[in-house]
Amino acid sequence: MKTFTQNEPLPDAELDRLGDFLKSCKGGRAMNVEELDGFFAALISGPETVMPSEYYREVFGGEMSDACEFSSVEEANEVLGLLMRHWNIIASALFKGEVYVPLLLQDENGVAHGNDWARGFMRGMGMRHDGWAELVNDDKHGGCLIPMMMLCHEHDEDPEMRPKPISTEQREDVIVHMAAGLLRAYQYFRSRRQVSASAHGSDLRGNAPKVGRNDPCPCGSGKKYKRCCGGATVN
Repeated sequence: MKTFTQNEPLPDAELDRLGDFLKSCKGGRAMNVEELDGFFAALISGPETVMPSEYYREVFGGEMSDACEFSSVEEANEVLGLLMRHWNIIASALFKGEVYVPLLLQDENGVAHGNDWARGFMRGMGMRHDGWAELVNDDKHGGCLIPMMMLCHEHDEDPEMRPKPISTEQREDVIVHMAAGLLRAYQYFRSRRQVSASAHGSDLRGNAPKVGRNDPCPCGSGKKYKRCCGGATVN
């Protein structure tokens, strides 16, 4: 697998391992690693938190119990650990104000098209459609999403949705602007979250209900808090 170089990515061997597992998921609807990268980028940069219990179904192409065949608990922990580490790589770069370079697969001619990444990003936007609509409709800042939309709809079945033909040179430029647009989207929503937290922080701290260890986990998994997020650790 060939990818664009980026700061501290998962080693190629681990990306291959993750990609191979996704290919093995039942139903053939699981994401590839490029689409996964774009999907995670949208979830991380977006207006609201999306929990794994909600987005895993999109990643694996169905409920984990139906789509995934783990040979052991160790394999399940390995795969989920790779997903979390990759998530953290993207989140860390954006949090530090760095441009995150999309992980793009190359074809047999060494060309990275970026269509799967853009489709993954748009799928991530779709999980919080109303929240993203604020940025899409923002005349000043919404343009940062145009590169994603161009590559997502480049081969759309509806000719009216397709952009003008994109040359090799133009594609490289679109991908560069897509990476820059991701950071702008992250900063757009982060600034609004900070303003909201500042305005309502005292009320939230005073009124936020505490979750007991034996209560249902607020992530929506259906498990007890102590068996889910309350006992989870991220390295």
